[in-house]
Amino acid sequence: MKFDLLVTNCVILPVPGTERLISPGYVAIKGSRIVQVGSMDHCPQGDTGTVVDGQGQLAMPGLVNGHCHAPMTLFRGLADDLDLATWLQHHIFPAEAAMVSPEMVYWCGKLAAAEMLLSGTTTVADGYFFEDEVARACAEVGLRCVAGQAVIDFPAPGAEDPACNIEVAERFLERWQGGDPLVTPAVFAHSPYTCGNRTLLRAKALARRYRVPLFIHSAETGPEQAQIAEPLGRTPIEHLSALDLLDRDTVCVHCVWADAPDIDRLRKSGAAVITCPQSNAKLASGRAPLPLMLEQGCRVGLGTDGAASNNSLDLFREMGFAARLHKVNPGRPAQLPARDVLAMATHHGAEALGLASGLGRLEPGAPADMVLVDLQQPHLQPHHSANLLVYSGCGADVRTVIVNGRVIVADRELQTMDLRETCAQVRRLARSAVRFPLDSSSSG
Repeated sequence: MKFDLLVTNCVILPVPGTERLISPGYVAIKGSRIVQVGSMDHCPQGDTGTVVDGQGQLAMPGLVNGHCHAPMTLFRGLADDLDLATWLQHHIFPAEAAMVSPEMVYWCGKLAAAEMLLSGTTTVADGYFFEDEVARACAEVGLRCVAGQAVIDFPAPGAEDPACNIEVAERFLERWQGGDPLVTPAVFAHSPYTCGNRTLLRAKALARRYRVPLFIHSAETGPEQAQIAEPLGRTPIEHLSALDLLDRDTVCVHCVWADAPDIDRLRKSGAAVITCPQSNAKLASGRAPLPLMLEQGCRVGLGTDGAASNNSLDLFREMGFAARLHKVNPGRPAQLPARDVLAMATHHGAEALGLASGLGRLEPGAPADMVLVDLQQPHLQPHHSANLLVYSGCGADVRTVIVNGRVIVADRELQTMDLRETCAQVRRLARSAVRFPLDSSSSG
């Protein structure tokens, strides 16, 4: 068999969350799929399109960022050290109303795609306005994307009349469903406090009709329940359950304030959870009961959230923070071990998003999404283990990125875009952002 791409001489972590390593090993790719993985003793010889020598590097599945707002790279550092309500109402929502345009979403989405690819993320679930432009940016650059068109019950970029929000989302689904192998369209209902019950029901009906995921921020802060206009339950999760929104195609983001009955509802319904610990910590929203979710068998993935509230899209940083955060209280060093976090950031995250079987693993038949990590870095010496990736690794250790069988990053250089041009365009847009008069009356 002739291979299109052959990665050789590397240490291979085929399934994150397990201790199995192949060293030295090879990965053979044909088209967009992995066809062989094994020891170098059995490495095929002969005609191969491209050979990548992975000497001194670790091959692992690409990371899956389960929640992001890519265009918000424009607002990184613009409003820090605030609680969520102040941050949103007095800073982010006004800035978005003034500045979000298709051009802004495209260039800032492209910058986010570059940041994620260069730090080892090969799949992202994104939700924003003008999501067509995020999908276009990701497809051009080569980042796999679950793109959710935002739905919200007040005038928003691209849907100035809230009565048309579902129609805008439906047109988005029609344009992208089956249109690009890297793009999976979705619906992103912002939250139960910015979307009324009728809108939530219509958004879920739309998602069911097109058989796509529905994403929603839920139980992010303590006061959230009091902000829901017509609550049908004691908690935001119970509210969503009462509306019959929870099923295997629903992804609940954050769930910081989910209690034990909520977790039971999530488990029984099959709804997935994406936790974003750094963003939740920075906004002082709290910490999700992640160990209990995993113990109860919930489907859980890991996300960065947007660059305005994190402020990084490096999922290696997110893994390290998540693993450490959940040990502090109640003081259990064995709680949320590194292997579980690594699984959440790869195949468990892909499964939570409802993506193709095998994504997040290096196995025959799986999508050919993988990264090579430089093991020669001083902070990754002397032992090679999955734990080291979580506790010592960082996005800058990634040397090569392959998505859908295509080399997107080679020797830390993006092959699919002009990064200097993108940074220049975002800086141009940012000059307007800096001039935007943020409301400082509530920032202390």
